[in-house]
This record gives sequence, structure tokens and C-alpha cells, in this order.
Amino acid sequence: MSTLVSPFTERRMAEIVEKVRNGERLTLEDGVYLYETDDLLTLGQLANEANLRKNGKKVYFIENMSLYFTNVCEARCAFCNFRKDQGDEGAYTLSGQEMIDYVEQHIHPGVREFHIVGGHNQHVPFQYYVDSLKALHEKYPDVTLKAYTAAEIDFFTRISGLSIEGVLQELRKAGLQTLTGGGAEILSDQYRQKMKVTKANVERYLEVHRTAHKLGMKTHTTMLYGSVESYEDRVSHMLQIRELQDETGGFMVFIPLSMQPKSKNAGIMRRNSAYEDLKTIAISRLMLDNIQHVKAYFINIGPQLTQVALSFGASDVHGTIVREQISHAAGALTPAGLTRKELIWLVKGAGRIPVERDTFYNEIQVYE
Repeated sequence: MSTLVSPFTERRMAEIVEKVRNGERLTLEDGVYLYETDDLLTLGQLANEANLRKNGKKVYFIENMSLYFTNVCEARCAFCNFRKDQGDEGAYTLSGQEMIDYVEQHIHPGVREFHIVGGHNQHVPFQYYVDSLKALHEKYPDVTLKAYTAAEIDFFTRISGLSIEGVLQELRKAGLQTLTGGGAEILSDQYRQKMKVTKANVERYLEVHRTAHKLGMKTHTTMLYGSVESYEDRVSHMLQIRELQDETGGFMVFIPLSMQPKSKNAGIMRRNSAYEDLKTIAISRLMLDNIQHVKAYFINIGPQLTQVALSFGASDVHGTIVREQISHAAGALTPAGLTRKELIWLVKGAGRIPVERDTFYNEIQVYE
């Protein structure tokens, strides 16, 4: 490995380099320092080293399709521009057959995962959400159902009267195989109060994933950064995820999500900088030493920065998506999806090896 420490390297950074190389865990204070330092290149190289030790030069992607059964939502999170009230212009709640009709119009050969999230629609019963999955599973039995956030699962417990485990068991009978990572936002109850996040609190978010892991499910997890939270809040979020991973080993990937402004016309001062995005990916890789993958999500940071992120600790570029809606309902200016060829081009252009995977990171094809 190259020598990262030079006469110009700050002493604290040099100490962190040694800790990482010796397999010592970084602390909250270390993570905050890495956010505060302007030594982006040393940080990036260190995260790159950590990723290469875990994954070599392989970078993963999947042929998937994002689906949204409903945008009606009882929650009013300050950052969300996707939600609607029942009766609003543009509000919708699709039946299973209506979703199948949509899928048949847009699906392409090779899709092996449906990524399903949506609003917390209190105007339909829990059985609606069960039947939605069942309809898709019966029509497309070979496509993995990655469905619902931990916040949605918590919502389902309230409208059904079931426990977390009870909800998960019912959904699994309908075809559910894994949970999406959303709903985490920042794992701080103070943050959630400021941002009007009235859905699942920190304890419930973690408990949903803990329960899923105990049932043998592997899941995903996220962090939505770039609003009112502090650097300490971000690193504390990572540490809470790391602690649960120590306990269960159930997370497959950590996904830092760069906050989008509410309007596509928002100027650059309302958006996270590329500098902040790359730092967050690199710090995530270094703090979360017990999670195999960190994802660079092109929907939020763009394809070009995603390509650069592959040298800053990222080992996954998500998937084809087909038509993303939540970030694009806000101010995302990125493509709503990419093709397999484009993802392969993107990864190869970064000097890495594209690997098409399934939902659980089993390798389907390596594009040497």
C-alpha cells in the first residue's frame, strides 16, 4: 500500500491512519475530526485502502426496478416532497393489478429485484400492503421483493395491532425477502423533532432491523445527511448502526443519502457539496468496519461523482432503478435510472471491475 503519511500530514490524521491500518476501531471523536479536516485526499486514500481490503476492485450493481404503491402519507417530514394527502392532486394508491400493469409496461429483461417503498397511507388496512406484495410475488416469483422501510413496518404495527415480528411474518408469507434501508434519516430524536419526523423513532427503527435480523433476514440501512444535523450527529448515527451490526450481523450495506432541496431550481448553496458527499462516503467506510459494502447512490450525487466515490471507499453503485421518484419529487437533477451498459461503463471508467449481483450480493456476472 502507498504511504499516506507525509511531513505535511497532521498528527491527528497520522494517528487515525495508524489506527485503521492496525485494525483499531475509530471513535466518535475520530469521526468528527475526519469531517472537520481539510485533508480530503488522505481521508479518501485511507477509505480506499479499507475498501480494497474488503472487496478488492469489485464494484457491485443490480438490475432492479423501483416501485411506489402509494404516495398518500400521514407523516409530514420537513424534507419530503413526495408525500400527498388523500384527495390532493397527484395523490394515488395503486391496487396490485394496477402495479402489475405498470411493471409490464416498464420492466426490462434481467430485472431481479423490486425496490418497494411508499407513503404511510392510513386510509387502507394493513392487508392492502400484504396483498400488494402477494400480487407481485405471484406474477413475478423469480424477482426478489425488497420492500418497505423500518418506518413503514412500525406504521404497519399501529394499523394492524400486530407486533414487529408479527408484521414481518405476515409480509414474508406474501413474498417479502428483505427490507429497504430508508426511514433512518439521522438517528437522533432531537433531529427528528426539528425535522418533523413523526414516524418511527430511533429506538423503533433499530428494533425493526434487529427483529428482522433475528428472523434470519438480511437488510439495508441508510443515513440522510445535509440538513440541520451536526457532524457529531452523523458519526453517532454510524456508531449506532455499527453497534447493532456487532449484535446481529444482519446489515449488507450502508447507504449515505445526500439530502435534496425541495426544488429543482434550488441553487448550489442549497445542495451538499461534492466535497461533503465524498467525505461522508469515506468516513462511512472507515467507521463501519463491520459492514461489507458502502453504496454511492447516483440518484443523489450524480453518475460522475459516483464514479469518483469508488476511490473513496464505495463498493456499490445501486442499480438500474428504471424510474426513481422520491428524490426526483424534490430537487434531484440526476438521471432517474441508468442502464446495465451505463453502469458497467461507469465502473470500468473508474478502473474497477463491475459485478452484477443479486439482492444478497451473490455474484451473477463479473465484467472483466
